Amino acid sequence: MPSATKAKPKMKIKPLEDRVVILPQEETESMRGGLYIPDTAKEKPTQGEVIAVGPGRIEKGERVKVDLAVGDVVIYGKYSGTPYTVNDTEVILIKASDVLAKLG
Repeated sequence: MPSATKAKPKMKIKPLEDRVVILPQEETESMRGGLYIPDTAKEKPTQGEVIAVGPGRIEKGERVKVDLAVGDVVIYGKYSGTPYTVNDTEVILIKASDVLAKLG
């Protein structure tokens, strides 16, 4: 079954410190009983692909690298991060500590 994927933003984003940029993945939609759920009633996605990673935070004079890499699929907190639109594509800027897990 083919899945719809979003095109990655063409603008370069370079997050600072221990922040990452995530491209949210829309969850597959299943219709039950012919009911249509409008976009405003749907929950925000909590899963996405990392498209940019900052260099890491500085702690006690040493740079602490981020445990995430570009291409990782992650789960993050529902209300964490800051949404930002790049070329009609919404991405989320989030602190690495707000990422809950890596998938796969």
